[in-house]
Amino acid sequence: MPYEPWQPGMRMTANRLLSISPTWQDWVPVWTTSTGAATPTFGNATILARYAQTATLVVFRLEITFGSTTAFGGGGASDNWRFSLPVTAAGTALIAGSGEAQDSATGGTPSSVRIPLRPRLTGTTTLELEISGGGTGFAGGYAATPTGLIDAATPFTWATTDAIRIRGEYEAAA
Repeated sequence: MPYEPWQPGMRMTANRLLSISPTWQDWVPVWTTSTGAATPTFGNATILARYAQTATLVVFRLEITFGSTTAFGGGGASDNWRFSLPVTAAGTALIAGSGEAQDSATGGTPSSVRIPLRPRLTGTTTLELEISGGGTGFAGGYAATPTGLIDAATPFTWATTDAIRIRGEYEAAA
């Protein structure tokens, strides 16, 4: 239900209350790339995609644990991954939340490498994920902290049980 700002003389109704009361909902993210080439597919990945909207504020949570039939695309460092937003945004934003990428197979301490991510709204309908600092558990042969936007080859070679977990907020389009 779209948000409508309060105006003089408006009456309190059930629909009006619903428009300003956040309710968590599922959404099905679409996974693409910045060029549209070498598009990845979720396959049997486990996906938790939830959002709530109150007025023009959208709060979201996206957790993906990749499965054995996930295809990561082949675009490499020049073809950044994009995920669709649950609600059209009012504009782009360099920071729209935080999260992590997890490489489960490295066997480091703790048992995996976790790299901080920052969701960026690169359009009004999509977000990309930027590496936003050093990771933990770098026992897996990393020479240095990876940098850049997430893609099929960054920040590591993606595989089954690797994960992306992000949360954030942004302003919805009016």
